[in-house]
Amino acid sequence: MVASVSHIHFVGGEKGGVGKSLVARLLSQFFIDRARPFAAVDADTSHRTLLRSYEGYTQAVDLDVFASADEIANRALAADRSVVVDLPAQSSRALERWMQSVDLVRFCREGAIGLTLWHVTDGTFDSVRDLERSLHLWRDSFTFVAVRNHGRGRDFSLFDESEGRRHVQERGRVVDLPELDAAAMSRIDRTCASFWAAVNATEGELALTPMQRQRTKMWLDRCYGALGALEGVG
Repeated sequence: MVASVSHIHFVGGEKGGVGKSLVARLLSQFFIDRARPFAAVDADTSHRTLLRSYEGYTQAVDLDVFASADEIANRALAADRSVVVDLPAQSSRALERWMQSVDLVRFCREGAIGLTLWHVTDGTFDSVRDLERSLHLWRDSFTFVAVRNHGRGRDFSLFDESEGRRHVQERGRVVDLPELDAAAMSRIDRTCASFWAAVNATEGELALTPMQRQRTKMWLDRCYGALGALEGVG
């Protein structure tokens, strides 16, 4: 990833249920824990998971409304920081329309704003196909990071053997997101807890058991290790 004054991280994957919001939340907590300037944008109008988990950092937008989607760029322009955007499923057409309406790629290049597309995959045929479509559409516009989410998929052989993986490795990186204990993950999602709260809350509805908190802490450490290896994150 090219170092920039600001950097917009679009977290997508087109297919529903692959863990896009999970990766957006993880990136948000990564920046918070490292005291790196960032802002979050929740474009998933159906769920608003990022907004509910990181309300103090997050602005809701609608990609179908240009004035609303413009806030993604505005947040990158407002300060030298990273902007994490949680995209909804099947959002490529709306995202493309908005990007073309302002020639976002040229605008960001002229403003030294980096653009990265995080494609979260569960390894299935549909997910691999969606990655290849995204590469065909945007391979010259974004740095790509493909995320193999082991919490949502077990077999990544289709992805590993695909042209999409080869192209991603030419343009960016492939990272692995380890699986978190299902009981802990379910509790975190049900309560809309931030990962900070998941690790630190000891009382109330948010509180995990001591062992669940320990597993979550270890999981975060492994995830941060993968993210920290990506040159230019932050």
